[in-house]
Amino acid sequence: MAKIAIVYWSGTGNTEIMAQKIAEGAKEQDVQLVTACAFSVAKLNEFDVIAFGCPSMGAEVLEESEFEPMFEDCKPLLGGKKVALFGSYGWGDGEWMRNWEEDVKNTGATIICESLILNETPDANGEKTCLEFGASLS
Repeated sequence: MAKIAIVYWSGTGNTEIMAQKIAEGAKEQDVQLVTACAFSVAKLNEFDVIAFGCPSMGAEVLEESEFEPMFEDCKPLLGGKKVALFGSYGWGDGEWMRNWEEDVKNTGATIICESLILNETPDANGEKTCLEFGASLS
């Protein structure tokens, strides 16, 4: 059984809904749902898989006050780790996710599944996609 951390930041609640549904989908594993402010680099080695979730902010960037500092602290130790990425957006074309994926790949981490982005609040189909995403984390 894989030990999975679902680490997220949510401003409007959309990414939080995604995180909760992803955790529900991963229920066959040992899953911990953790906010970005409660996660630290010291916890990285406690998990087999880390699913990071952050919405697109501003000019398609990660949230800068809580999520990005935590993620930047973790980056040097992501090499060899299994990572998944998810988040919501309200505008743009997903540039923040493409940049984030490239950033993660450059650490030597393995992105274990296609990153998940949803526009605005997940509808029933989006929630189903989140459940499937969660089930793929192992």
